[in-house]
Amino acid sequence: MLFRGSRDLIPLYALYALLFAEHGLNTAQISSLLALWSVTAFVLEVPSGAWADTVSRRGLLVLSGSLVLAAFTLWTVAPSYLGFAIGFVLWGVSSALESGTFEALVYDDLVAKGEPVAYPRIMGYARAAAEGAVVVAILAATPLYGWGGYDLVGWSSVAIAAVHVFIAVSLPSAPKAASVDDLTDDAPDAVATVPGHPVVPGDARAPAADRSGVLTRYLTMLRTGVGEAIRVRRVRNGVLLGALLFGITAYDEYFALLAQSAGAPTVVVPLLVGLTVVGSLTGSLLAGRTARLSARVIAAAVAVGGVLFIGGALISGLATDRPDAVYLLTGVGFTAIGIGYGVVLNAEVVAESRLQDAIEGPARATVTSVSGLLSEVVSLVIFGFVALATVWLSMAATLALLGLVMLAIAALTPAWLPRRVVRAEVAGQA
Repeated sequence: MLFRGSRDLIPLYALYALLFAEHGLNTAQISSLLALWSVTAFVLEVPSGAWADTVSRRGLLVLSGSLVLAAFTLWTVAPSYLGFAIGFVLWGVSSALESGTFEALVYDDLVAKGEPVAYPRIMGYARAAAEGAVVVAILAATPLYGWGGYDLVGWSSVAIAAVHVFIAVSLPSAPKAASVDDLTDDAPDAVATVPGHPVVPGDARAPAADRSGVLTRYLTMLRTGVGEAIRVRRVRNGVLLGALLFGITAYDEYFALLAQSAGAPTVVVPLLVGLTVVGSLTGSLLAGRTARLSARVIAAAVAVGGVLFIGGALISGLATDRPDAVYLLTGVGFTAIGIGYGVVLNAEVVAESRLQDAIEGPARATVTSVSGLLSEVVSLVIFGFVALATVWLSMAATLALLGLVMLAIAALTPAWLPRRVVRAEVAGQA
């Protein structure tokens, strides 16, 4: 929780677009920086996952934190287009290194301790910590800017990033674990090992790649992870479902615009968006409890969440023509949206934990990164859809259509959500 929380407790998140504009960048230049950031993370998502399966995952997380530290330091000491661009590249590389690596490290550490059933609860808490940290950072940005301008906001972010690096150093260095099940039938490139036991160079159980150089090991892990994500049905389904559930939440970028278009005063918009944050926090915190539910129950919950999301968007949209009831309609609408949003995030944490259970080869971070890559694709589709749909439709109607996608995901969940695995026997071995 400390790792994820400190990762997102960055006051600059609230003001970096204004920082760019303050130093003379126009909208096109700012957009180019955001595109550079996105493309960097997108291109390196899967390759970095394979790297996390090849070398120390804790070491990569320390490197990831150090790159973020360097990025924010550069923005503070050299606020120019070139400085911002280099900073975004560093941040993009950092995001790619962290994505999938942290999840794999936590899961393997729990397997080594004989406690893999705790994974959804811990990851739910970690997700909630990250979301809560973003809210705190955004709220803190206002007084920090008032006291010391962009310099104080920047150096505060640098200090927090440095704390994040120290927390990364304290993370466990768990052995890479996998199931004893042979993947030969489904994924011939995958290599099985015993849960909770490290793959040691020279060990008879270790793949030959572990004895033939880092590059060969890296290519083996890349091929193994991508192969398992594509060819093993239960893993492929988990990868796709997790990508859909997480990617669809890109609609949260438009919550503030929905509130604004409904006629809510600017001062009230953060409060309405805050209702959705409460929903997401609650959904994340409850993941440990809902992880035991059947796929059909989780699918039904996602369907109900979709209905609430659609209703909430449409109710909020009604305020456009009812300014006398704007507070009531947007309050009810955003409460419904927040519940639906929380349900989907809860299901995403559960799906990600089931995916971790389903992965049997040694390339755990690579497989997880494939899901992360696909979720980015889904997000890009969402952004493109909203950009086109809002030419003809209101923001409320556009978000309601995205709620229909949630219903489609709910229909796929019973077939695509991997079965819950009970590993009672691991506890006896640990």
